Amino acid sequence: MFSALGRFTYRGRVWVLAATLVFAVASGVWGTGVFGAVGDGGFEDPAAESTRAAEVIEERLGHDGVDVVAVFRSDELRYDNLTFVKQIQGMRDRLPDEVASATTYLDDGLTDMERGILLSEDGHATYVPLTIEGDTKAERMENFSGVRDEITAGPLERSLGGPLAIEKEISERAESDAVRAELISLPLLLVLLVVIFGGVVAALMPLAVGGLAILGSLTLLRALTYVTDVSVFAVNVATLLGLGLAIDYGLFIVSRFREEVARGAAVADAVPRTLATAGRTVAFSGVTVMIAFAGLLFFPQPILRSIGLGGIAVVLFDVLAALVVLPALLAVVGRRIDALRVFSRVHRRRALGVTAAVAARAGGGAWSRLAHSVMRRPVLYVVAVGGVLVAFASALFSTHVGSTDQRYLPAGAESRAAMEALADDFPAGAVSTADIAVTGLDSGAAAERELDGYADRLKAVDGVLDASVERFSGGAAHVAVAYRGEADDPDTQRMIRELRAEPGPEGADEVLVGGVAAMQIDNVAAIVAAVPWTLAFVITVTAVLLFLAFGSLVLPVKAVLMGFLSLGASLGVVIWGFQEGHLASVLGFDAVGTIDPTYMVLILVVAFGLAMDYELFLLSRVREEYLATGDNRHSVAVGLQRTGSIITSAALLLVVVLGAMGSSALLSLKIIGVGLTVAVVVDATLVRALLVPATMRLLGGANWWLPGPLRRLHDRIGITEGEEPEEEPRAGAERPRERAPIA
Repeated sequence: MFSALGRFTYRGRVWVLAATLVFAVASGVWGTGVFGAVGDGGFEDPAAESTRAAEVIEERLGHDGVDVVAVFRSDELRYDNLTFVKQIQGMRDRLPDEVASATTYLDDGLTDMERGILLSEDGHATYVPLTIEGDTKAERMENFSGVRDEITAGPLERSLGGPLAIEKEISERAESDAVRAELISLPLLLVLLVVIFGGVVAALMPLAVGGLAILGSLTLLRALTYVTDVSVFAVNVATLLGLGLAIDYGLFIVSRFREEVARGAAVADAVPRTLATAGRTVAFSGVTVMIAFAGLLFFPQPILRSIGLGGIAVVLFDVLAALVVLPALLAVVGRRIDALRVFSRVHRRRALGVTAAVAARAGGGAWSRLAHSVMRRPVLYVVAVGGVLVAFASALFSTHVGSTDQRYLPAGAESRAAMEALADDFPAGAVSTADIAVTGLDSGAAAERELDGYADRLKAVDGVLDASVERFSGGAAHVAVAYRGEADDPDTQRMIRELRAEPGPEGADEVLVGGVAAMQIDNVAAIVAAVPWTLAFVITVTAVLLFLAFGSLVLPVKAVLMGFLSLGASLGVVIWGFQEGHLASVLGFDAVGTIDPTYMVLILVVAFGLAMDYELFLLSRVREEYLATGDNRHSVAVGLQRTGSIITSAALLLVVVLGAMGSSALLSLKIIGVGLTVAVVVDATLVRALLVPATMRLLGGANWWLPGPLRRLHDRIGITEGEEPEEEPRAGAERPRERAPIA
């Protein structure tokens, strides 16, 4: 099948490239509009109690919560200065219609206590709580986005905080930082590719696929917005990962093509052979990564589901670009692939690919020597490397989950500054509320007494500052509970659980406790409930795919176990570095003290897909040699020699992309970028170069063990192609009874 695809792209190369050009232009015009179609939130579980509480209050009683908090300050003027007063009053009078209500310290009817709450302790600042028009959160966000620049008070310094402002600033920074990461990474990738290949033309091939991948990713993601909600984080993560994977796949294809051409193959033969080997591996690799992204669909949070859908779409496009567009480019370039050399011939050939294959045949090369060194002391390497990975993973036992809020923004960000001012400068500024929806009550004095009694009982819960019935109409009531502290503080979480355990008013059908702190509890519970299903799906499907690829029961199990050992170490580094703050001074962020489990899940799933990607690429070459020789030890050395440089180069290129994401000032992108960078580095070094050769040496012939019935099943449905292996068996070696290699 892959050889046929190669012959098709060679013959139709002009038409393929012409269609690609049309697609690229259309994508540049239409696909870039995705940023105006994505959502800003998506962290909450739509079926959670906290979500339903907010929906009941809004649908039955209407929205009247505080959406935005505007803080106004003057270092020279006090709140009672006439100029200060005129600016606040003018701001109040100029508020656009999209602002449903606003409360200032100048309003009539306020008590002295209510007025004092709105004034800072030093007398130089005031805050104004604002409610935005809109029946849904999306409508309120749209209205706020259109009028936020109009919420000003002349020369007074302004900062906007509150739920809508925080969410908007986080999404805008995520979008701008993702674009900046791409602009940083693309020139670096070009330089590295020139160094790796030793020439400009070869370097431009993967980069062309990467650029096409960005455009295609934006187009596919915008198409997804018409059928489901897509988070802005899905665009950021999917496009950056799509760029990295596209260049990795391009690296695999181009390096194999150069190898085939260097052997003297005609271009018309080199293209099909490249797709039949490296192309097939790229297809398998793409499927493994798509399987990992599909695991995110088990989570109810829109942000994770949209990243899963976006990731599947983007990787699918990467694979198609690598298997269709890139071969057409190679067919046109042909033997000019090594044109515009930057380094000498010797340096160029040592950089990647050709010399590795020659050295592998001779049983030599640096990677081969490393493999033989490891396999002479396999127990030592397994214990040492396994011990290091377990030590890193031990940090997971100190995990404290939290939520994404203004603390994830960099110091000096407007909404973070506003919330810090509320907490530091205003007596009641750090007070938060839990919103409780009560339904099913009859109207009348008896129901009001029940609600008042219920509020009085809630006041007795440890941590509650006050509880009161805000609204009661049509059998539904809104009870607000005030408390002090962050949503992910242990004391706050305990208080929410006690509020939920408190019996509701007599006669109530349903009592739903909502608010930010309650949403945090529900979010963690939803993730914990979905993780087993995700792991079961990803592990099962990946193991079946590896069985079909390698014809072994042992290799899939070993690959999955080593993958999770590597991931445990990587996530441990994330906990140690970000939650505990040991990387704060190096990477320039303020430690929050908790970690949002959303990002941990994302790193886990994506890194597992990448780990299986490299595992597949290495073991494909090992199996290719094993089928030709039947010598397990020799096959491991040859496989590592042929793929070591390519895997290391691919990992380096992906690290550049992920590192650019990790350079974001937004803590969420920094966690994802650095976490995935660590995962790739650990997997490409400790695991692929050391742990894989050691475990394969210990297992010996058991690596390829397959019971008779399963062998017959694999012979019928295994994913192989009936082509001759690249090399003839060595004299005296018995060829295993399997078909030709997959790569």
